Amino acid sequence: MRTIDWAGDAVELVDQTLLPDRCVTLRVETVAELVAAIRRLAVRGAPALGVAGALGVVLADGDPAQIAELRAARPTAANLAWGVDRAAAHLREGREAVLRAALRVRDDDIAACRAMGERGADLLEGDRLRIMTVCNSGALAAVERGTALGVVQTLHERGRLTEVLALETRPLLQGARLTTWELARMGAPHRLVADSAGPYLLAKGEVDAVLIGADRIAANGDTANKIGSYALALGAERAGVPFIVVAPESTIDPATPTGDHIVIEDRDPEEILTVRGVRLAPEGTQALNPAFDVTPHDLITAIVTDRRVIRP
Repeated sequence: MRTIDWAGDAVELVDQTLLPDRCVTLRVETVAELVAAIRRLAVRGAPALGVAGALGVVLADGDPAQIAELRAARPTAANLAWGVDRAAAHLREGREAVLRAALRVRDDDIAACRAMGERGADLLEGDRLRIMTVCNSGALAAVERGTALGVVQTLHERGRLTEVLALETRPLLQGARLTTWELARMGAPHRLVADSAGPYLLAKGEVDAVLIGADRIAANGDTANKIGSYALALGAERAGVPFIVVAPESTIDPATPTGDHIVIEDRDPEEILTVRGVRLAPEGTQALNPAFDVTPHDLITAIVTDRRVIRP
């Protein structure tokens, strides 16, 4: 199963808001529908957003306003704009050329995820590894296999994985809903962990490496990822545990000098105040909901891309 693909004259994608209860594929035929799907996180994850951006240009059929709206649908993710730009570069050649370019983005992502899985697994030392991760960086965040969770899958296939400790990832629980679903499907041993327990378990020596994805990597090696990543980096640094970022080369943004220049998306406060429509806080409670945080490069052991290993 692919998270996102082209089918006929439409984009087909797994609606991740319905997992793990139901696995439903949406057929998206317009840019407006695709933008809505991106904003409500029906499709999410940096590599998948890159593919969505490229395929969305095909749906836009040359309309610059629609292309601009698509490009800006989620500001923190570098891959979305990158995917849009790769496909849009062929607009003058006609729709078929745009489609070919978009499908190359899809196919390149599949190859990149496999390469990252192999390179990341080769980098890690030890035969019975205990891995901690946050958010979802598996096949649901890409087309197939994924980034950080793609490394986990490769370790599992090689018989080198003892366990994955998956942080729940408040407020939208991508770790609880999506990562555990993927780990169960691949047959990898895992346990779910409350977000605030991550640094404690690192300090107790329960983890051999932290693997996370990234939505944007600045030129100096600072990385933006799901909120909670920075706390894990601090805990890993104190505990002497490798903290490894796994992301495609396309996530590196040379135009962003440092993490201070990364635009952090602020999402609807209702995501904090409610869970699946059930209100948690008293009426009138105000909330702050940054979707990402930035990990400084000096806390990162290595960045694994589809092309290389970078040691900030």
